[in-house]
Amino acid sequence: MRLRSMFAKNYRSLRSIRMDLADTTLFLGENGAGKSNLYRALQLVQAAVRGRLAYELASEGGMFSALWSGTRRKSDGPARIRLEVEIVDEERAITFRYYVEAGLRPPIDAAGFALEPQIKAEELSVEAGRRAVTMMKRAGPGISVRDAAGRMQDYPDEAMTSENAIALLGDAGHFPEIAAFRRIVSNWRFFHGFRTDRASPLRHPCLAVTSPMLDEDGANLAAVFATLAHTRQDTFELDRILASALGGARLVVPEPLETAEFGLMLPDFPHRVFHPRELSDGQIRFLGLAAALLSYRLPPLIALNEPEASLHPDMLVPLADMIAEASKSSQVWIVTHSVQLAEAVRERCGVRPRKVIRENGATWIEGMRLTGAIAGEDDDDD
Repeated sequence: MRLRSMFAKNYRSLRSIRMDLADTTLFLGENGAGKSNLYRALQLVQAAVRGRLAYELASEGGMFSALWSGTRRKSDGPARIRLEVEIVDEERAITFRYYVEAGLRPPIDAAGFALEPQIKAEELSVEAGRRAVTMMKRAGPGISVRDAAGRMQDYPDEAMTSENAIALLGDAGHFPEIAAFRRIVSNWRFFHGFRTDRASPLRHPCLAVTSPMLDEDGANLAAVFATLAHTRQDTFELDRILASALGGARLVVPEPLETAEFGLMLPDFPHRVFHPRELSDGQIRFLGLAAALLSYRLPPLIALNEPEASLHPDMLVPLADMIAEASKSSQVWIVTHSVQLAEAVRERCGVRPRKVIRENGATWIEGMRLTGAIAGEDDDDD
């Protein structure tokens, strides 16, 4: 399942932007260009699928903060954030298309709280032949859904202003296409900076539960390492990259009992294991990235927002090595302002960085056409 394209309109600095996406997509730009808004827009699609879009928008300051604040024309219509994705199941030749719109409560509308983000419209369509078939459509509180006989029917329950129809229908358990789309998007992973303070989950043992994939906050880091070491019994690639990035350090993972733990053995102190609470911010952050990119099972999409933060420059090439390894089985999305990291990823993955710029106040991709294609991106990159 591959994310083929995305579209965002009226979200923060994203006035209206559509992009075709590759197996590895690399965004490079200066601070303030809007790179993180691209990342966040994709994350909000996942929030919608999980039924939390209104909550996530409220948590970042509400609609007044999230809406495009630049010049608007009367012809633009209602002030709404619109997010769209297109996902392709290449094995079965099926394309899923989903969009969601959120806005503010009209002044005369009594439903919902005065300033809360409201879900205005949603639609999921599936294309498996010559034309796309609408599987679910929501306008205001009303929901229509295609039944097992192929007919569009009114769903008996109306959606509240803060609810996402796709989450309501997915939880109902009667609509396999909706459930399949939700499962794909829900399994995406977004890593936008691990905590590295003393109370960080990365620095503490966790319950000894087999963990094929890293949680977004890194709370099961020790269990991910234990799963690689004692379930898969293969840490060759992990050991190689950690040694390269951390000056020859070796990961030590005891067989877990009630809790899983790990430590590092450093070349200068060959008889002592350094526990996570003793490691530097850069060391512990790199270990989190290693678990995210080299875990037993990888998610369909891994999104990294400025993964170079707090890392020593010597760690950037090993980070690019991990990204290249993960890209063999996952779609990878990287947002960075590090030219060194971007160049290392380009060399290993054969992708050109997409330069994020500000154009008339809006975030844009240098050289991108209005269709979302990037000029010269399909050319051979020698």
